[in-house]
Amino acid sequence: MLKIYRSNCTDLYELTLQTLERGAWFNLINPTPAELEQVAATTGTPLDFLKAALDEEERSRIELEENHMLVITNIPVTRGHDSYDALPLGIVLTPDYIITICLESNEVLADFKSENHRLFSTFKKTRFLFQILYKSATLYLKYLKQINRRTDEIERYLRRSMQNEEIFQLLELQKGLTYFAASLRSNGIVLEKLLRLRSTSQVQHLIKMYEEDEDLLEDVIIENKQAIEMVEMYSRIMNGMMDTFTSIISNNLNRVMKFLASMTIILAIPTMVSSFMGMNVDVPFGGNGGFIITLLFAVGVTALSAFGLWRKGMF
Repeated sequence: MLKIYRSNCTDLYELTLQTLERGAWFNLINPTPAELEQVAATTGTPLDFLKAALDEEERSRIELEENHMLVITNIPVTRGHDSYDALPLGIVLTPDYIITICLESNEVLADFKSENHRLFSTFKKTRFLFQILYKSATLYLKYLKQINRRTDEIERYLRRSMQNEEIFQLLELQKGLTYFAASLRSNGIVLEKLLRLRSTSQVQHLIKMYEEDEDLLEDVIIENKQAIEMVEMYSRIMNGMMDTFTSIISNNLNRVMKFLASMTIILAIPTMVSSFMGMNVDVPFGGNGGFIITLLFAVGVTALSAFGLWRKGMF
């Protein structure tokens, strides 16, 4: 899907390839090969730049050519309940346009809409780039807080009962934290490189930084570092929680096995006594009242055994 937008002081309006204006924003979501070729021909962008973000395994990086700069950053996405992932987002800066490419519709770009047109300007390409990166960093923080709240809920469930479903949910959240950690670190490298590029003459015609833009970039770096710290903290907490619940499950299993072993010993005693007294040979107390005596003897020995096992903590 290809959408072209241009903002002004009063509105964000949509354009076409025939009514294209300088300062437009090309937004490509899961584009077709024909759309990629159209954008490449219209903007002069290398086709490899446009295709780079369509690989789900693509890492964050920056590539420079004479009149084009490609910034690939990983943005957070949700894959359903308790499932989080990171997806590459490509941002191409040209002297006249800004282009975003992603495999899926996402919450990062969805925030740049006509209702919020006063908060961004498509023709201020550098600031718009930093605003996209800032939105991505804040979205990481938002999802991390959701993961933390969900972890607390699962912990309360696990305190009452050990169910496999809650354990699997914790594993899914832990997987999401792992994806976030890798993505945030690579995003941090990209942000540091952008900070260094601000004084490089090679990209002065692509990136024009004013004081507000530098402050915004520094805010993005701070938010990204905060997200990395939160990921590391939540990962340590979740790892400790998983180890604790694993120990609890193992301890509960040991208690069950100990109880079953004690019950086996107790039930074996009357079985053994009745087996001896039930032989088809002459045995003591074989006359009248022998059954009662044998029963009382078995009950007495069983009670003594149960008391001894109880004193040793087997129950």
